[in-house]
Amino acid sequence: MAHTNESVVSEFVLLGLSNSWALQLFFFAFFSAGYVTSVLGNIMIIVIISSDSHLDSPMYFLLSNLSFIDICQSNFATPKMLVDFFVEHKTITFEGCMAQIFLLHSFVGSEMMLLVAMAYDRFIAIGKPLHYSTIMNRRLCIIFVFISWAVGILHSVSHLAFTVDLPFCGPNEVDSFFCDLPLVIELACMDTYEMEIMTLTNSGLISLSCFLALVISYAIILITVRRRSSSGSAKALSTLTAHITVVILFFGPCIYFYIWPFSRLSVDKFLSVFYTVCTPLLNPIIYSLRNEDVKSAMRKLRNRLVNSW
Repeated sequence: MAHTNESVVSEFVLLGLSNSWALQLFFFAFFSAGYVTSVLGNIMIIVIISSDSHLDSPMYFLLSNLSFIDICQSNFATPKMLVDFFVEHKTITFEGCMAQIFLLHSFVGSEMMLLVAMAYDRFIAIGKPLHYSTIMNRRLCIIFVFISWAVGILHSVSHLAFTVDLPFCGPNEVDSFFCDLPLVIELACMDTYEMEIMTLTNSGLISLSCFLALVISYAIILITVRRRSSSGSAKALSTLTAHITVVILFFGPCIYFYIWPFSRLSVDKFLSVFYTVCTPLLNPIIYSLRNEDVKSAMRKLRNRLVNSW
C-alpha cells in the first residue's frame, strides 16, 4: 500500500530513562564516564595501530575500522542523551529522529559485516597460514570495509525509505532516549502490521545470518586450533577468545531487539543503553586487555611519549 507523507508531527518527545532527578544525575555521571572512555579508547586503538609497524596486518587494519565505527556509534545518540538529563521537556525534530534511525542502522549493519570480515581473516590465518598474506592483502581488506559500509547504508536506507513517508498525525512520545525504529513506527496513524513484518524481516535476517556465519566460522576455527598444540595455537586461541567475546556481547541485544521488536518490556530501554553506550566500549577494553600485541604497542607508544617530554 502506497502512502503519501501526511505527517503533521514536527517533533517527537523522548521519555528518556527515568523521571527521577536523582537517577538522572546518576545516569549522567555513569554514562558520561562510559562515553568518554569509549571514544578515547577507540581513538587510542586507531592511533596505536597506525603508529606501530608491527600491527600493520589485515587483522589490525580491520580492528581499527571497527574502532572507527564504534566512535560513530558512540556519537549518534549518547551526547543528546547526556544533555537531555538536564532538560525537562526532551524533544527531537522529525528530521533529527529520522537521522538517528538512519545512523544507528548504518553503523550497526556495517559493524555486523565487519565482524564477519574479521572472522574470515582469522579463518584464513589459522586454516591457511601459508597463503594468508596472499589472500588477505590490503586490497581485499579495503573491499571488506567498503562492502561493510555499503551493506550498512543500504540496510538503513531500506528502513528509512518506508518510515519517512509514514503518516504521523498525533501521538509523538517515544519511550526511549533516542528514536528507536520500532517505537517510532508504532506512532504512525495507520495499521503498521506490514511495516512491523518488514522491519523484523530486514533487521532480523541480517542479524541472524551474520551471527550464524560467525558461529560456524569460529566453530571451525576452534576445532582447527584444538588439533594443534603449539605456542602459536595458544596465541591464536587468546585472540579468538577476544573476537568471540565481542561477537556474543554485540549480537546478543541486537538479535533480542529484532526477534521481538514490537513486544517491549520495561527492561528494553536499559538494554538499548547497553547496545548504544556500552557496546562501543567492548572494542578497546577487550582487545587492549586480551591482546598482547596491542598491549605491547601501547607500552611502546607510552614510552615514546614519556621520552619525548
